[in-house]
Amino acid sequence: MGQDQTKQQIEKGLRLYQSNRTEKALQVWTKVLEKSADPAGRFRVLGCLVTAHSEMGRYREMLKFAVVQVDTARELEDADFLLESYLNLARSNEKLCEFPKAVSYCKTCLGLPGTRAGARLGGQVSLSMGNAFLGLSLFQKALESFEKALRYAHNNDDTMLECRVCCSLGSFYAQVKDYEKALFFPCKAAELVNDYGKGWSLKYRAMSQYHMAVAYRLLGHLGSAMECCEESMKIALQHGDRPLQALCLLCFADIHRSRGDLELSQLRLHRLAEDICRSKGLQREVRAHVVRFHACVEETELYCGLCGEAIGEQNGRLQALPCAHLFHLRCLQRNVARGCPNCRRASMKPGFV
Repeated sequence: MGQDQTKQQIEKGLRLYQSNRTEKALQVWTKVLEKSADPAGRFRVLGCLVTAHSEMGRYREMLKFAVVQVDTARELEDADFLLESYLNLARSNEKLCEFPKAVSYCKTCLGLPGTRAGARLGGQVSLSMGNAFLGLSLFQKALESFEKALRYAHNNDDTMLECRVCCSLGSFYAQVKDYEKALFFPCKAAELVNDYGKGWSLKYRAMSQYHMAVAYRLLGHLGSAMECCEESMKIALQHGDRPLQALCLLCFADIHRSRGDLELSQLRLHRLAEDICRSKGLQREVRAHVVRFHACVEETELYCGLCGEAIGEQNGRLQALPCAHLFHLRCLQRNVARGCPNCRRASMKPGFV
């Protein structure tokens, strides 16, 4: 396969990937990798495979292609290609939680002699290093790396990089328990998506919404947290982004757990109020608090919206829709109506729990 045909096949794979036909795109790119005699084309297709496997959560495969890309860059003897390949190697190790290796590869990138790609990728190297330092709980070094990445973004008018850095800063401040800043930075990322992201991948919107959901939950704004998490989950399901789906499910669980704590507080409040009213002989108020107490008990129970049976009493497979409502899998398979039976929202591909 020559240079022109390699380029055509890579573009074909990109079109398939952008239309969410991921497996077809992977087949095209893998075929190019096997048959192309063009080293530069092979390098580019390896970059596509690294990105695709990253977004699907196949981090071992991502690492495998990143290693091959480093070898290809050395074969080409091109410093720009070498910088890009080492950055992908750093990202792969970061995703696999091999944080010391990620930091080491980032330092290798920064130690390479002057390259044309330095200004373009320097900020991304600093961002990846910051994420690795955050994984190691080296907070001061993480913050310094994020600030450096942010300067790169501002100096080069790279709003896409700025969006990613803001999301990482949201995660940083959530870990150091500054929840106001943990919300501020993802909100800034969401503004960037709205203002500049018309041609961007929807993953940037999904990313900002997820980090906003985390911050809202930590601040106790559970309704806003649920809305943001639902939006992020919808995009993640649409694009087959399994890592983000997993993060959203964890966030949903945290939100419901927080709601459960509030509901428990309400139960205790009504029980205490009932005892006080009973001691004072206020029978009407006692009856009112008893009614409210039992209403709260019913709200804390989780039922399948189709068969009405309690969820969790017996072992059974559940299915979560993008709106976060849960049903028995067997009930949804028998349900002929499209959309969620509870809120009637249009249902996309569900996630399994």
